[in-house]
Amino acid sequence: MTYSNHKSYLGSLSVLTSLFFIWGFITALNDILVPHLKAVFTLSYTEAMLIQFCFFTAYFVMSVPSGYLVEKIDYKGGIIVGLAVAGTACLLFYPAAALHSYPLFLTAFFVLASGITLLQVSANPYVTVLGAAETASSRLTLTQAFNSLGTTLAPYFGSLLILSTAVKSADEIKLLNAEELSIYQAAEAAAVQNPYLCLAAVLFFMAAIFAVLKLPKINAETQQESEITEDDRASAWQYSHLVLGAVAIFVYVGGEVSIGSFLVSFLGEPGIAGLPEQEAGKYVSFYWGGAMVGRFVGAAVMQKIHPGKVLAFNALSAVSLVLATMLGSGHFAMVTILAVGLCNSIMFPTIFSLALTGLGRHTGQGSGILCAAIVGGAVLPLLQGVFADRIGIQHAFFIPLLCYLYISYYGYRSVRWLRHG
Repeated sequence: MTYSNHKSYLGSLSVLTSLFFIWGFITALNDILVPHLKAVFTLSYTEAMLIQFCFFTAYFVMSVPSGYLVEKIDYKGGIIVGLAVAGTACLLFYPAAALHSYPLFLTAFFVLASGITLLQVSANPYVTVLGAAETASSRLTLTQAFNSLGTTLAPYFGSLLILSTAVKSADEIKLLNAEELSIYQAAEAAAVQNPYLCLAAVLFFMAAIFAVLKLPKINAETQQESEITEDDRASAWQYSHLVLGAVAIFVYVGGEVSIGSFLVSFLGEPGIAGLPEQEAGKYVSFYWGGAMVGRFVGAAVMQKIHPGKVLAFNALSAVSLVLATMLGSGHFAMVTILAVGLCNSIMFPTIFSLALTGLGRHTGQGSGILCAAIVGGAVLPLLQGVFADRIGIQHAFFIPLLCYLYISYYGYRSVRWLRHG
């Protein structure tokens, strides 16, 4: 790689980090909207988890079409369209709040995630090929650290803006007269409308910026085939490490989102911390903040230690922490569940890059498969919601516990796959 190319790649990576930040911010904001809309619409845990279900189902529905679209309009075009779609979705939150319509909220979440899916399909593989193949995991982990910066800041600001207005119970609402009810509903609507109008403006601005930027053309097919493999399999589905990697992405996102979605409610439990919603929402930042710190550290560690070994270690650490949370109480259980965020840090980018290793001309298809597997964030939180309604929030954490057990297995296996080809 020439110096000029290196400098071009460095500049492009710097610009791409803004995408990782914004979609991290938007995704983590869901953790604040879940308890807010649960209270506003008096929903059960299962019904509230439909928010994450609709959001992450979009990854499954839209990943393959997004992959085809990126093949037609390239990485840059995919980024621009993805930003525009996400910006349009943010505008949908305005009528959803004004009309007090939960179905319209769910529609807005699906459209929003569709735009983010296109961003993921465009940006993640772009980062993996934007430099040397042997440092792909480290490079993607570093850019994902800025994704974690977004997920760290979002709960704090979301708590200040969205959870600042106390939600009244159904009995309290019945006691309001027509004027008081109108004022209350307007305040609740504005708490959601204003943050998402600001997000829409930011997303459209970013789309305009990327439209005028010049990003380097990368031939991922030539680079990866020449550096890694010369086999000629007909489909990405024929690579076992990709298929098992897709399962790992499914359970990782499902486990991470399950924990994040229930944190506000869990920290509000009398036997844990008994925190009011606004205060509990701020503590969610520690969960995502741990992932941010871990990614910066992990990017350096994986320059020296095999990514699969780091992945297995982090997953087993997460297993221990979740188990401690299920068996503990008070502030101990609070600290252990928040500490899982640190273990999550390197998981997504490491699984993603390990699963794409050696796919050559099938890298695009493999990326679409992995992004489709993000649907785990739709399925597993909903499943955990069902168990939370029946056996309580704390015991329902067995769902992410099982997820991390599988990820530790994948990390261990990946060391053998890459060692033996």
